[in-house]
Amino acid sequence: MEAIASLGTEVFAEQQKHIFQCVKPLYDEPVAIAEGSGCWVRDYDGRDYLDAFAGILTTSLGHCHPAVVSAVQEQAARVGHLSTLYVNDRQVEAARALATISPGDLSRTFFLNSGTEAIETALAAARLHTGRTEIIALRQAYHGRTSMAAAITAHAEWRVLPATASGITHALSPYPYRAPFGAVSDEELVEIYARDLTEVIETTTNGRPAAFIAETIQGVGGYIVPPRGYFQRMAEIIRSYGGVFIADEVQSGFGRTGGRWFGIEHWDVVPDIMVMAKGIAGGMPVGATIATGEIAGNWRGKTISTFGGNPVCMAAMIATLDTMRAEDVPARALERGAQLRRGLAALQRAHPWIGDVRGMGLMQALELVEDPATKEPAPRLAGALLNAAKDEGLLIGIGGLHGHVIRIGPSLLISEGEVAEALARLGRACAAVEVAR
Repeated sequence: MEAIASLGTEVFAEQQKHIFQCVKPLYDEPVAIAEGSGCWVRDYDGRDYLDAFAGILTTSLGHCHPAVVSAVQEQAARVGHLSTLYVNDRQVEAARALATISPGDLSRTFFLNSGTEAIETALAAARLHTGRTEIIALRQAYHGRTSMAAAITAHAEWRVLPATASGITHALSPYPYRAPFGAVSDEELVEIYARDLTEVIETTTNGRPAAFIAETIQGVGGYIVPPRGYFQRMAEIIRSYGGVFIADEVQSGFGRTGGRWFGIEHWDVVPDIMVMAKGIAGGMPVGATIATGEIAGNWRGKTISTFGGNPVCMAAMIATLDTMRAEDVPARALERGAQLRRGLAALQRAHPWIGDVRGMGLMQALELVEDPATKEPAPRLAGALLNAAKDEGLLIGIGGLHGHVIRIGPSLLISEGEVAEALARLGRACAAVEVAR
């Protein structure tokens, strides 16, 4: 009897015919998702999955949140597109709402369509403000896919073409688990990284940098959390040389790290420019660059974004932020993140190949190693765990320089029961990997 192909397989077969080959699904046997609600998605063959990755931390309120759906429907029937050539109340309201929760005097926003565009805008704003051109980023950083964003990205696999942007240098990643300095305190680590940044400025730039840019938690790098005091020192150093500090909050923003609206607030640092996207609008395409009035005012030339500030996306953003405030998502992420962290720590105790558990709030990671003593990265185990979790009906992410870090970042509205269910499914997946290894 001839086997009947699943509908999901048929959809993927059509994708292979019509979509760029480089647009690859996460799994060897792809998950073709047909619909979603809250923390759950369903594939074309009717199988349900608990989504603990949220479209790379983007469906911040879960899939198809009623408030976001209603706002999009209402606005689409009112006016759907304007471009930045026209004034619209939705864009103004979204900017005002963002300024209300942003740290310090960050008050002027440029709306774009993605994190990559927001990064490009932030870098241009820093250069125009300082009258300088050189940018310092971090090793293991990921900032996007356009030429400049790829140039400041520091993962070989994401730099598919030689960097064409000049004046880009990279400092050491603040990566405590893999810091090659022996057993040192956070304070000692920070001073090592501070000396490195100073040396980078004085040896690989002209000594007049425009900006230092960093993710407050390195996302694609594997949720790398810096040691305490790191950002205070980095901001102090870059400003002492006349540059500005750009905080990339594309993944870590909007309560994700727990207890604060933005990751950088945990370190009591106010950036000069901040970049956001992903969870900002509950899944709709919005990127945002926010800066002080002074920095924004130094961009005097012409610029435009055809779809930036799109009223439908702005309506989604307003509804998302309203819901986030009503639900107090920073507090929720802190509580549910602590629950998740306890469960991940228990898995680490049971499986020595989980070398490190780290993260903040609902942004947690497992770094997998062949041997906890040597810390040799174990991408094969990460791949096995990714697929074993899928078999258990759990969607998670992967990252790290060697593809050896499991990333977890569910909806900020995930319930206590759903966190417990995700941990149970992940536990069974870990047990399956243990048997297979």
